[in-house]
Amino acid sequence: MNILIYISNIMIPLVVFYIVGMGLLQKKNIYDDFITGAKDGIKTVYHVMPTLIGLMIGVGVLRTSGLLDYITEVIAGFTENIGLPAAIIPPTIIRMFSSSAATGLSLEIFKEFGTDSFEGLAVGIMMSSTETIFYTMSVYFAAAKVSKVRWTLSGALICMLAGTIASIIIARFMVY
Repeated sequence: MNILIYISNIMIPLVVFYIVGMGLLQKKNIYDDFITGAKDGIKTVYHVMPTLIGLMIGVGVLRTSGLLDYITEVIAGFTENIGLPAAIIPPTIIRMFSSSAATGLSLEIFKEFGTDSFEGLAVGIMMSSTETIFYTMSVYFAAAKVSKVRWTLSGALICMLAGTIASIIIARFMVY
């Protein structure tokens, strides 16, 4: 186990030294390339920031307004019948928009039900097998200036559904 800790501690410095070494071997001006990359990064952040702020505000409004709790109450009857506990609905919905907000909701489930419970296992597996669809699409499409999403959204929603269903099935087998 100590070898893994050692390797993880030296990995980033090794990558930095490798990049600098390759730049020196290729006789490139490393500092100018770094500055150019940093400028491009700042431009990208500038263009993506309004989208990120809008998503953060939207998730905050959804959580604090009680709309998320209302949605959970409305669909809980159906989801309970198919094996999805009502406690997992809020992080599943929020996960499509914000990973950090979904993580906060998952931690609440861990505190209430425990990490080894069905709810804890299902939400943990779901968090690791799904993606923040709208966040990822808005950031990457805004950065790349893509305006036509074509099949991306429907494909991502299908994958989200598949990941959620798989997490429920896997958690069922782990608990029973």
